[in-house]
Amino acid sequence: MEKVVVGLSGGIDSSFALYLLKEMGFKVIGVSMKIWDGSDVSSSKKKGGCFGPKEEEEIKDAEKVCRILDVPFYVFDLSKEYKRDVLDYVKKEYTAGRTPNPCVLCNRKIKFGLLLKFVAKSGISFDFFATGHYARIEKIKENYFLKKGIDEKKDQSYFLWKLQKEQIKNILFPLGNWKKEDVKKEAKKLKFPALDKPESQDFFEGDLEFLIPETKKGPIKDLKGNILGEHKGISHYTIGQRRGLGISFLEPLYVVKIDPKENTIFVGTKKDCFQKKFSVFDLNWVSIDEPKEEIECFVKVRYKHNPAKAKVKVENGKAIVEFEEPQLSITPGQSTVFYDGDVLLGGGIIDFVYE
Repeated sequence: MEKVVVGLSGGIDSSFALYLLKEMGFKVIGVSMKIWDGSDVSSSKKKGGCFGPKEEEEIKDAEKVCRILDVPFYVFDLSKEYKRDVLDYVKKEYTAGRTPNPCVLCNRKIKFGLLLKFVAKSGISFDFFATGHYARIEKIKENYFLKKGIDEKKDQSYFLWKLQKEQIKNILFPLGNWKKEDVKKEAKKLKFPALDKPESQDFFEGDLEFLIPETKKGPIKDLKGNILGEHKGISHYTIGQRRGLGISFLEPLYVVKIDPKENTIFVGTKKDCFQKKFSVFDLNWVSIDEPKEEIECFVKVRYKHNPAKAKVKVENGKAIVEFEEPQLSITPGQSTVFYDGDVLLGGGIIDFVYE
């Protein structure tokens, strides 16, 4: 009997994934990771997040699910590693005026990386690792392809572009062929503890001030260089942001550009937020080899962005992406992901946006 280690968050998706795999005849083992280090992350907003004091409750819920299903359960403390590999990276990126994707990094470094090393080191042997992500892996002949989940609203393949090609043959996504509403219906019958729990809205329960305590004020300028106001620190702003600028103007203003060297925020109207061309670094090709020629594909520049047609050309480990039509708020630091239909080809980090 093949053994599957299932990463459990305490939520409905990973709990139901565990149930499905057991029903399919796998020998399943539940694991959760502790990433919160006990820090005070109190927030002015009520939002769920992976990093925060609610983690204790989530781990208890994961344990309850394993008890209901009569499955062994283990917890691994990765709080030091999470701080080093995720939180410190997030701080560095925000301080540099960029907007990072911590979930992408956590998946690569922690959830699909160090967690599995900790599991193996503890003496647990396994054939596959599974999570509750809404994504699919398909084998065609000897090749493996990472694909979108069939539920378009819930598809989470965007967050998985950093997975390595050799990894995905040992990963299972049981929910890839499920719709969220059907998962909820079936999970109700099982009386899992996570049914009425709101989904996490962010990676972090607290306010950004906890991560970036020291900020330096500076000017807010229009695109002609006129000073319109003062910002409270570039780490508090992201491209496309409208609220919190503190500027009265004839029409709504948005953050168009962040210049960390000059500690300056540039604002403009909505039409100024559209661009066509940008460069990408930290490339990773999951389902194909790195293309030697320019390719046409569909590209996302953030999770909720509808993929748009673009040309992608790779040179010296970087890529230049050019959309057919201008797209809204292409943001340095965010992940961009390349698709051919349902297949996730690869992705990278947005570096420079051409004006």
